[in-house]
Amino acid sequence: MKNVNVLNGLNMVPDHCAIRRIGPADLKDSLTKGANDFLPVLEFLGRPLFTVLFSIFYTLICIYLITTDLPLLFPLMSGFALIGPFAAIGLYEVSRRRELGLDTFWRHVFDLRHAPSLPSILALGLVLLTLFLCWQAAADVLYVWLFGPAAPESFRGFLIEVLTTPRGWTLIILGNAIGFIFAVTVLTISVVSFPLLLDRNVGVAVAVRTSVRAVLANPLTMALWGLIVAVSLAIGFLFAFVGLAFVTPILGHASWHLYRRVVQ
Repeated sequence: MKNVNVLNGLNMVPDHCAIRRIGPADLKDSLTKGANDFLPVLEFLGRPLFTVLFSIFYTLICIYLITTDLPLLFPLMSGFALIGPFAAIGLYEVSRRRELGLDTFWRHVFDLRHAPSLPSILALGLVLLTLFLCWQAAADVLYVWLFGPAAPESFRGFLIEVLTTPRGWTLIILGNAIGFIFAVTVLTISVVSFPLLLDRNVGVAVAVRTSVRAVLANPLTMALWGLIVAVSLAIGFLFAFVGLAFVTPILGHASWHLYRRVVQ
């Protein structure tokens, strides 16, 4: 029975949940509201401390993992976008509480453990983690197929090899093609799933189905949203990871507001 609840939720919401058609203006509005949710952090008054901690923790994890395996540098960097929707669940809660006019003191984020939909959120998070691991495995197999099992001697040598040789370009082209498939899959099943599960206990099946319907109803806008996320994270990485401390929370908060724009 518990497994059924995880899949379908306790309060069943039919498949015909109203989906709105949105455009670039809605994405701009979501990002603006996401930035407004993040701005109190800059005041450092303690209430939004969770966002500060999330940003620092996320950045440190990125730095640690990327320095452990040079050939998987790009797959790891791009792979964080795959688990981002689940990692940002606390940011959704902050935005939800601000929307309701409730206190956003950081300890309230831990109230999520009492959420009726927590099993569904964890189950869907496990799906994203599995996709992340599959992407890493696929990238590793591709690298070994082209370059062999030996690790590169230096970052400079690895970079020259990738950018100036036929097998390096093959790695770039095939790697991006495979990564694109994973990215589209995750975007499709999760763009509104986690905020929906936090907002209503509908179960994984309904949440994923609603997310897929939202993407199918707004393919170009959702593609633009995916591009915004990818470019924003890339900029965050380029600024010595410091940019992630600003980019990731804004995108997390914006995702909640995007859900509000899409799901009626």
